[in-house]
Amino acid sequence: MNVQPSASEPAAAVAVAVPEAAPALDTAGRKDSGPGKGTALVPVVLVVAGGLSVQFGSAVAALLMPKAGALGVVTLRLAAAALILLAVCRPKLRGHSRADWGTVVAFGVAMGGMNTLFYQALDRIPLGIAVTLEVLGPLALSVFASRRLVNVVWAGLALVGVVLLGGGGFDRLDPVGAAYALGAGVMWAAYIVFSARTGRRFPQADGLALAMVVAAVLSLPLGIWESGAKLTVPSTLALGAAVAVLSSVLPYTLELMALRRLPASTFAVMMSLEPAIAAAAGFLILNQALSTTDALAIALVIGASMGAVRSQARARRKE
Repeated sequence: MNVQPSASEPAAAVAVAVPEAAPALDTAGRKDSGPGKGTALVPVVLVVAGGLSVQFGSAVAALLMPKAGALGVVTLRLAAAALILLAVCRPKLRGHSRADWGTVVAFGVAMGGMNTLFYQALDRIPLGIAVTLEVLGPLALSVFASRRLVNVVWAGLALVGVVLLGGGGFDRLDPVGAAYALGAGVMWAAYIVFSARTGRRFPQADGLALAMVVAAVLSLPLGIWESGAKLTVPSTLALGAAVAVLSSVLPYTLELMALRRLPASTFAVMMSLEPAIAAAAGFLILNQALSTTDALAIALVIGASMGAVRSQARARRKE
């Protein structure tokens, strides 16, 4: 994903995801009137489709874990996604500075760490709860970057949701799984920062393709160590490729298409709904039903994310 925030604001200061573009301006500096209502819904549909693809892909990955292990699934996903993106993007390897390569390597490390920690969490706690805890990382980045008092309220609301998820103690969830999900959130925040920098240094999705290769190479020893020859079973390879397409290639492509015409703040608000999508995917595919308390906790985190994004968008309009 190419992310191009303005130089005056930190990456992801407005999002719990990876915003890229704002509405186009005409030569007089006014916002373009844009397409009709029907056409305007297209990027919204693309973002929703991307979110559904990511979370249902994660559900498929959970089904694959008994066969290939959590680390094996990460390796299959990243390796297949890297091969597909390399074939589609064909990134140029020459003409980049040492700083460019340092940025794309850091992006790949963040991507690999985010996926590895998240799948370790998914192996231990329900999908909806894992995504809810993970989204706290980008939310914290957004709140800290904004430095606005109102966002402390949103952070507090999210904290209440986390306490409810823990039921007074994370032993109900499996503390190791919860810790992995929170760690994945930290790596997601780093992913956003380095995705922004990579988007400024590399054209199109070239930086994403190269970072995916870095992530795949880093995950390969771990996958081989845990799963070994299991990774070469045809059915496992097929499911791994499906996870790569559903969780990486397809959503990234849909988001890139949507972000050419969708305001960053709108995109960020919509991405805040991912915990709810994940909970639905966990229920439909993995039979992971949530309690009333869990559903309330997820709703609080979603509300906090949306509130933080909207308050920052209003603040920028006043500047």
